[in-house]
Amino acid sequence: MRLVVPFVLFVLVAAGCASHPAAAPVSPGPHRIVSLDASSTEILYGVGAGSQVVAVDKDSDYPPSVPKTTLDATKPNVEAIAAYHPDLVVTAYDTNDIVTGLAKIHVPVLLLPAPKTIDGAYAIWNRIGAATGHADQAHALVSRAQDDIRTIVAHAPHRFAPLSYYYEVDQTYFTATSHTFIGSLLNQFGMKNIADPADTAAAGGYPQLSAEQVLSANPSFVFLADSVCCGQNAASVAARPGWNALSAVRDGHVVALNDDVASRWGPRIVDLMRTVAGAISG
Repeated sequence: MRLVVPFVLFVLVAAGCASHPAAAPVSPGPHRIVSLDASSTEILYGVGAGSQVVAVDKDSDYPPSVPKTTLDATKPNVEAIAAYHPDLVVTAYDTNDIVTGLAKIHVPVLLLPAPKTIDGAYAIWNRIGAATGHADQAHALVSRAQDDIRTIVAHAPHRFAPLSYYYEVDQTYFTATSHTFIGSLLNQFGMKNIADPADTAAAGGYPQLSAEQVLSANPSFVFLADSVCCGQNAASVAARPGWNALSAVRDGHVVALNDDVASRWGPRIVDLMRTVAGAISG
């Protein structure tokens, strides 16, 4: 996790500034799609293009039936990808100049950097739908998600004094502010993010706090996006020096999220919103 988190943070911070290098043109209705991004994989299946996917990277694990391979999105290799004879590659980042490399062998690439807002995620769903011949299914998927999230938020409690929260990306206190994609989701519940004052241009929405900063802010809720990878839960948080005094710990408001659901921008954002709503309603 110590190796993975800095890369993930780099991707999320850099995505908003990513350029779109020249790539081979994408024609609708590809039959051999390779996905180099777990979120893109979930979206491909969500819009109905799953039967066209012939290979996904090693971190794509949902749905369970995906054709998982040893392809590494953090170190993509043109030859390894080309071995699957793709007529479309979908990725969220241009690591190792992979877009140009694939263009040289006439493999189209759909480069869709990580979104900063929920509307940005919906736009990606529609882009993937249009590129794979499933535009109508993508529009329907977006509409369902919008309706579901609107209902979830409407039924969640709204307080005069907003709840505060700390969103933990990893155990070294990297976090996500309200100006990130995850922030755009939680903002809908009217909560206050304790990390916002610590954000800088360099951090790009993902600052690293100290334990003292979290303790001083005394958040009402702690959301753990490192529960599966790193075994973090209410008990482990309470065992941190001084953390048993936090309001979130005392009130039983430490919420362990599924790491994958909490870090991707596919259709399961509805599940994430439902989990958060359930936590703040309890």
